[in-house]
Amino acid sequence: MIERSRRRPPVALICCLLLFGVLPSGCKKKAEEAPEPSVAVQAEHPAVGPIAEEIAADAVLAPLAEAAIVPRLSAPIKAELVQRGAHVHKGQLLVTLEDRDLRGAALDLQGNLTQAQAAFATATLATIPEDVQKAQLDVDQSNANLDVASRTAEERKRLLQQGAIAGRDVDTAIAAAVQAQAAYDTATKHLANVQKTTQKANMDAAQGQLTSAQGKFESADAQVSFASLISPIDGVVTDRPFFPGETAAAGTPVITVMDTTSLLAKLHISQAAAQQLKVGGSAELTVPGVEDPQPATIALISPALDTGSTTVEIWLKLPNPGGRYKVGTPVHAIIHGHTIQDALQLPAAAILPADDGSTNVLVIGSDGAAHKHAVKVGLRTAEKVQILSGVTSEDMVVTEGGYGLDEGTKVTVGGKEDKSDDKGGATDDKGSGK
Repeated sequence: MIERSRRRPPVALICCLLLFGVLPSGCKKKAEEAPEPSVAVQAEHPAVGPIAEEIAADAVLAPLAEAAIVPRLSAPIKAELVQRGAHVHKGQLLVTLEDRDLRGAALDLQGNLTQAQAAFATATLATIPEDVQKAQLDVDQSNANLDVASRTAEERKRLLQQGAIAGRDVDTAIAAAVQAQAAYDTATKHLANVQKTTQKANMDAAQGQLTSAQGKFESADAQVSFASLISPIDGVVTDRPFFPGETAAAGTPVITVMDTTSLLAKLHISQAAAQQLKVGGSAELTVPGVEDPQPATIALISPALDTGSTTVEIWLKLPNPGGRYKVGTPVHAIIHGHTIQDALQLPAAAILPADDGSTNVLVIGSDGAAHKHAVKVGLRTAEKVQILSGVTSEDMVVTEGGYGLDEGTKVTVGGKEDKSDDKGGATDDKGSGK
């Protein structure tokens, strides 16, 4: 033990000698040249490339089209022809209601319609033409009587001038001609009234009775059709709450059909953000249970602001082959807006906000220390930030590990590439060792 202590002085003795300047100058030089401690960080040069504005919002998936089919009348369900999950087509019969009473009423009104049609035919083809013909015959007869009376009066006037008859006979003939003229005028006016007024009134009355009967029958036939519920769209049956025999109340959905070939994510964004978008633009939807974001397109940009929130409603269309996604699923949407080409950009983790509201980054100087640089930023995404001023593509900017570092802190760059190189070097060493 004594010999070992002679070979290596104790630590306490070395400290005392160093304090009083007793150690040799070589030892002092080694102590003064000890490297300063540094902080390991990751750093990289700002990249130059395109960057697109990202607008994030949450939404719920909705069907492309939906039809909640409700009956127009209250009646028991006779039969349901489809089950939940069945794929149906537009115009396909889905549910039938009890309709025997409706069919009976429609049949009765169909008989009334047939009678009205017969009455209309009789009026237009027989009664009205007969009235016109009778009035025309009266005109013809009165015209003939007038012609005879006029000739008789003229003949008797000539005979009176010749002294062959008395004046009284002439007066009688003239009176008969006047009466025949009056009868002719009356018959002519009656014919005109029959043709213009009576005929039109009778036609209108017959047409009105026919129209009324036809309207009642169509109403009854419509009631019968309401008992057959058909699908107005192509889609899949998502709900069928009633069973055969139960009474479906009017206005209560009996079956629901949704078109899920594509789904819509309806979200609201600010007016300023919506100004940069257009129909057909790209977007991404993060769906729970799906690892990668799914591509979507902008299907609708509302032409008006929402009165309550003064935001713009945007519809994103998500293809849904095979029904992979479900209606009602909450999703997170990212819309790709305005794109800037050749933008100077850094990872979002490199941006350090200051208490005074400014934005800083740490740039590694030639002295190996981190120095704060105030920068002006532009577009931001979840991963990248556009840099408008403050650094150049030649600067080495701290991207990870810079939070909380003081100005002038010595740093050591140990990025991911360096780590991989170290691993590779270790492998090489092992290989050389072999």
